[in-house]
Amino acid sequence: MAISFDKALGIHEQALQARVRRAEVLANNLANADTPGFKARDIDFRAMMTRAQDEMSALSLSRTHERHLQGGSYDSSDELLYRIPQHPSVDGNTVDAQQEQSRFMRNAMDFQASFQFLSRKFSGLTRALKGE
Repeated sequence: MAISFDKALGIHEQALQARVRRAEVLANNLANADTPGFKARDIDFRAMMTRAQDEMSALSLSRTHERHLQGGSYDSSDELLYRIPQHPSVDGNTVDAQQEQSRFMRNAMDFQASFQFLSRKFSGLTRALKGE
Protein backbone atom coordinates (compact mmCIF):
# COMPACT_ATOMS: atom_id res chain seq x y z
CA MET A 1 0.00 0.00 0.00
CA ALA A 2 1.52 3.32 -1.11
CA ILE A 3 1.33 6.45 0.98
CA SER A 4 0.01 9.52 -0.77
CA PHE A 5 1.72 12.49 0.85
CA ASP A 6 -0.77 14.84 -0.80
CA LYS A 7 -3.62 13.14 1.04
CA ALA A 8 -1.68 12.64 4.27
CA LEU A 9 -0.46 16.23 4.55
CA GLY A 10 -3.55 17.91 3.17
CA ILE A 11 -3.40 21.60 2.42
CA HIS A 12 -0.70 22.35 4.97
CA GLU A 13 2.15 22.10 2.46
CA GLN A 14 0.50 24.72 0.24
CA ALA A 15 -0.15 26.91 3.29
CA LEU A 16 3.55 26.81 4.16
CA GLN A 17 4.53 27.73 0.60
CA ALA A 18 2.02 30.59 0.59
CA ARG A 19 3.46 31.90 3.86
CA VAL A 20 6.96 31.85 2.35
CA ARG A 21 5.72 33.72 -0.73
CA ARG A 22 3.97 36.31 1.45
CA ALA A 23 7.13 36.80 3.53
CA GLU A 24 9.04 37.57 0.32
CA VAL A 25 6.45 40.15 -0.75
CA LEU A 26 6.33 41.82 2.67
CA ALA A 27 10.15 41.89 2.89
CA ASN A 28 10.23 43.54 -0.54
CA ASN A 29 7.79 46.17 0.71
CA LEU A 30 9.98 46.87 3.74
CA ALA A 31 13.12 47.06 1.59
CA ASN A 32 11.44 49.68 -0.61
CA ALA A 33 9.91 51.77 2.18
CA ASP A 34 11.96 54.79 1.11
CA THR A 35 11.73 54.29 -2.66
CA PRO A 36 9.74 57.12 -4.27
CA GLY A 37 6.68 55.86 -6.13
CA PHE A 38 6.89 52.31 -4.80
CA LYS A 39 3.50 50.68 -4.34
CA ALA A 40 3.11 48.23 -1.45
CA ARG A 41 1.81 44.80 -2.40
CA ASP A 42 0.43 41.84 -0.53
CA ILE A 43 -0.85 38.36 -1.24
CA ASP A 44 -4.45 37.27 -0.93
CA PHE A 45 -3.73 34.27 1.29
CA ARG A 46 -7.38 33.22 1.42
CA ALA A 47 -7.58 33.11 -2.39
CA MET A 48 -4.40 31.02 -2.56
CA MET A 49 -5.79 28.52 -0.05
CA THR A 50 -9.14 28.38 -1.86
CA ARG A 51 -7.34 27.66 -5.13
CA ALA A 52 -5.17 24.99 -3.48
CA GLN A 53 -8.25 23.36 -1.94
CA ASP A 54 -10.01 23.37 -5.32
CA GLU A 55 -6.96 21.84 -7.00
CA MET A 56 -6.80 19.08 -4.41
CA SER A 57 -10.45 18.16 -4.93
CA ALA A 58 -10.49 18.63 -8.72
CA LEU A 59 -9.98 15.90 -11.26
CA SER A 60 -6.47 15.71 -12.62
CA LEU A 61 -6.11 16.56 -16.29
CA SER A 62 -3.68 14.97 -18.69
CA ARG A 63 -2.39 16.27 -21.99
CA THR A 64 -2.94 13.94 -24.91
CA HIS A 65 -1.42 16.27 -27.48
CA GLU A 66 1.52 18.67 -27.28
CA ARG A 67 -0.62 21.64 -28.36
CA HIS A 68 -3.21 21.15 -25.62
CA LEU A 69 -3.24 23.66 -22.80
CA GLN A 70 -1.59 22.66 -19.56
CA GLY A 71 -4.29 21.82 -17.03
CA GLY A 72 -4.27 23.31 -13.56
CA SER A 73 -1.56 25.87 -14.21
CA TYR A 74 -1.91 29.44 -13.13
CA ASP A 75 0.24 32.45 -12.50
CA SER A 76 0.94 32.96 -8.80
CA SER A 77 0.83 36.71 -9.37
CA ASP A 78 -2.99 36.32 -9.53
CA GLU A 79 -3.04 36.69 -5.76
CA LEU A 80 -0.51 39.55 -5.69
CA LEU A 81 -2.50 42.71 -5.03
CA TYR A 82 -1.72 46.37 -4.43
CA ARG A 83 -2.39 47.64 -0.93
CA ILE A 84 -4.65 50.63 -0.44
CA PRO A 85 -2.67 53.10 1.70
CA GLN A 86 -4.12 54.71 4.81
CA HIS A 87 -1.70 57.63 4.60
CA PRO A 88 0.07 57.83 1.21
CA SER A 89 3.27 59.83 1.20
CA VAL A 90 3.94 62.88 -0.94
CA ASP A 91 6.44 60.96 -3.12
CA GLY A 92 3.81 58.31 -4.03
CA ASN A 93 5.22 55.55 -1.84
CA THR A 94 2.43 53.54 -0.20
CA VAL A 95 4.55 51.54 2.28
CA ASP A 96 3.78 52.11 5.95
CA ALA A 97 6.85 50.61 7.62
CA GLN A 98 5.16 49.95 10.97
CA GLN A 99 2.19 48.24 9.33
CA GLU A 100 4.51 46.17 7.13
CA GLN A 101 6.61 45.08 10.11
CA SER A 102 3.46 44.07 11.95
CA ARG A 103 2.21 42.06 8.96
CA PHE A 104 5.63 40.48 8.50
CA MET A 105 5.80 39.36 12.14
CA ARG A 106 2.24 38.02 12.05
CA ASN A 107 3.08 36.08 8.89
CA ALA A 108 6.23 34.72 10.58
CA MET A 109 4.15 33.47 13.52
CA ASP A 110 1.61 31.91 11.14
CA PHE A 111 4.47 30.28 9.23
CA GLN A 112 5.84 28.82 12.46
CA ALA A 113 2.41 27.46 13.39
CA SER A 114 1.98 25.88 9.93
CA PHE A 115 5.48 24.43 10.12
CA GLN A 116 4.85 22.90 13.54
CA PHE A 117 1.58 21.41 12.34
CA LEU A 118 3.28 19.91 9.28
CA SER A 119 6.10 18.62 11.48
CA ARG A 120 3.57 16.88 13.73
CA LYS A 121 1.95 15.32 10.65
CA PHE A 122 5.32 13.87 9.64
CA SER A 123 5.95 12.64 13.19
CA GLY A 124 2.57 10.91 13.17
CA LEU A 125 3.30 9.27 9.80
CA THR A 126 6.70 8.13 11.08
CA ARG A 127 5.14 6.59 14.20
CA ALA A 128 2.49 4.88 12.07
CA LEU A 129 5.14 3.38 9.79
CA LYS A 130 7.15 2.15 12.77
CA GLY A 131 4.00 0.71 14.36
CA GLU A 132 4.31 2.69 17.58
